[in-house]
Order: sequence, then structure tokens, then C-alpha cells
Amino acid sequence: MANPVEVKVPDIGDFKDVEVIEVLVKPGDAIDKEQSLVTLESDKATMEIPSPEAGVVKELKLKLGDKVSEGALILLLEAGAGAAEAKTAAAQPAVAAPAPAKAAPAASERAVPPPARSGIFDEVPPLPPAHGRPVPRMPRDETVSKPHASPSVRRFARELGVDLARVRGSGPKGRIVHADVQGFVKSALAGAAPAAAGAAAGGALPFALPAWPEIDYAKFGPIETKKLSRIQKLSGPNLHRNWISIPHVTQFDEADITELEAFRKSNTADTEKRGFKLTMLAFLIKACVTALKQYPHFNAALEKSGENLIIRRYYHIGVAVDTPDGLVVPVIRDADRKGVFDLAKELGDISKLARDKKLKPGDMQGGTFSISSLGGIGGSAFTPIINAPEVAILGVSRSSMRPVWDGKAFVPRLMLPLSLSYDHRVIDGASAARFTSYLASVLSDIRRSLL
Repeated sequence: MANPVEVKVPDIGDFKDVEVIEVLVKPGDAIDKEQSLVTLESDKATMEIPSPEAGVVKELKLKLGDKVSEGALILLLEAGAGAAEAKTAAAQPAVAAPAPAKAAPAASERAVPPPARSGIFDEVPPLPPAHGRPVPRMPRDETVSKPHASPSVRRFARELGVDLARVRGSGPKGRIVHADVQGFVKSALAGAAPAAAGAAAGGALPFALPAWPEIDYAKFGPIETKKLSRIQKLSGPNLHRNWISIPHVTQFDEADITELEAFRKSNTADTEKRGFKLTMLAFLIKACVTALKQYPHFNAALEKSGENLIIRRYYHIGVAVDTPDGLVVPVIRDADRKGVFDLAKELGDISKLARDKKLKPGDMQGGTFSISSLGGIGGSAFTPIINAPEVAILGVSRSSMRPVWDGKAFVPRLMLPLSLSYDHRVIDGASAARFTSYLASVLSDIRRSLL
């Protein structure tokens, strides 16, 4: 038997005392030439150290957390025929020694509980056959050598909650690349409708999220336990689903509503005689409809498959209403067919129904675009959560008088902050900026809504 080969850390440039963050092999492993042995990480880079030749690992000379430099001994390798013998020996039991039918499990096997399920990536079907042979599902077993993948791919998989032992590599020598992880996730999500439905109903989310912390708050001081309202219990899972599953981006802008506010105030006495209040929100609905007609994909819905966009030619505007039990979003239907006074009256009626808990389920369905106004409370900007299957929602904060340069001097203008959250799968940043800019122009001159 030939003397073991010493495998050392090669030239790694100016790096010294680099930490070992992964040990990818163990004694007895048969490895190929260029197969990764360990992963080193400095404050500037992460690198894998490959094997200079094929063989069998006889002894490891370092462990996780060790600091190494060029020339440090990694392992002893039995090169040459030893590798082939080890691989042959490892393959023989699977072919020549099938287990007897109905054999009782060994005591050591009975003592090991099955691994806990953590999400949809534990429930995916077996991978498709490769070259006509079925690919077995790999168990979660810490004794199995780690899959062949670069540090960046491992980091990418950790971020998505993917077990690389379940991913088949398409790179050289079975190396797992980014595309393999992405394909695995797409396959898992495509078959995860039951899990997603459970999440919408308040069940587990279809992601490998950490468990919620269990804390004894009373040991830190006095506490009071208060049950969530029914509205909060119903809306919470939906809000969580929307925030997790929709890539939110928020475009901030502002509109000069100086003239619009003056016009609103000049008509309040008339509307109060008619029994309703003329609010800025009625004008916002009218202006949003005008903008949605100009940019129809903001009034769209994304199909569940994610492949088609449904452009809706009706304009049902959801309006967030603050009630003692939580937020509800009744829908103003066919807002494009109603005048500002009609919208104001309907807003007053539907808001009263919401506060009196008399809304019907149908009153909160069919919305195409939503508005959440905090102008009566305060704040300068916020990020509203999109109400799926809608693709955008407008947040409105409190208006304020500010000096604005008109080209000759600073003049006082009433400015209204706008916060547009949009689904980035459907709408890009440039479109969102155009939408808010156009909406601001309509609000600055409401006559544009007539064009």
C-alpha cells in the first residue's frame, strides 16, 4: 500500500488564518480529482479547496472553525487504486445483498425518529428519471456526504430553505448550480397548492421559516392577554400571505391639491345639507379611476399560474375603513360611472355599515384597486400591503402646507403624500413613477378627470 498523500492548502494569495466554514468530506470517502474538500472564508472571499487527485480519505487534519493558511495540512489521502476499491465496495451491498422481505428494523434504526417536516421542500415528489434510471430520494442524514455545490449555491439554497441533498446537479461531475436550485423550487411550488391553501387559512406557510419563539413574557414584568378581534384573525393570514408571496415595491410621490382642497371646502355646505360629507377620498377615487384608464395594467389581476394578466374593464375601488375591531376594505362598485357627490355619499353609507358591523361578504369582494387613506390620522408616508389578486394599492398620508418654488418665488402649496405599492412581477418602477406622476397631475387639476 502506498504511503498516504498529504493534501495541503494551496496558494490562496495574501489570505492568512482563514476560517474553515465547511468540511465536505469525511474519513473513508472515495473522492474524485478536483472534488471540493473544504470551504474557507475570509472577510473578503469564500473559496473551496479541491482535491489534487482521486483517492480515499484516510484521516482529516482539520475541523470546522480552524484557522488555516497556505501549506496547512487538510487530510491524508490514499491515492490510486484505493479509490476504485472503496467505490466498488460501497456499491456491492446495494446490488448483491438485498434485504429480506418484512425484515424487522434494527434497534439502532428504531431509535432514530424520522426527521421533522419543515415545509413544502419535504413534501415534493421524487425527481424525474435520469438517463432511464429512477433517482432515489435522499434522506436527511447528517452522515451522508454533502452535495457537490459552491459556497454561493449553498448560501442561495439556505436562503430558500432548500435541502441540497434533494437536488440533482446538472453541472460537471454532478455539481449543483443556481439553476438547479431554482428549478427545484419551481417544481416544489407547482405542487404545493394544498400547503398554500393551508397558509391562506391560517396554517403553515409554504416556506421553511423558523419556528415562532415561545417566550414567558410574565417573567419580565406585568402582562395582559387580549384576544385578537374576529377581523384581525381573518385578515391576518391573508395579509401575511400577500406580503410573503407578492414582491412589493413602493413608489412615493406627492400631489399639489391646493386648488382641489379649496374646491372641496366651497362645496361642503351644499353636501352637508344633502346629508353627507364631501371628503378628499371621493376626489381620490375619481382621480384613481382616471389614472387606471390611462394605465390599465394597474387595474389588472395576475392569474394563479403567473403566465397571464387579466385586464379588467370595470373599476371597483376598495377603500380601507378603520373600525374599532380592525381594518376592513369595502368596495365602491363601478366608480367610473359615478360623480364625486355620488361617491362621497356612498363612502359615507358604506363606512357606517363597516363601523356598525353590517357589511355583507359581497360588499368586500371584486375590487380591482384599493386606497388606504391615513390622512385623517397623520404620517408622511407608508407601505400599504397589496390586496391580492389586485396588483397595486395607493396609500395616502396627511397633507401639509409647504413652500414650493414656482419658478420665481416660493409659494405656499398644500401637498398630499402618495405611497403606491405595486406587484413587481406585473409593474416595473418606470410604470409606477408614470402612474403616480399622472395621478398627481389629475389631483392638481381635477378637470383632467373629465378628459
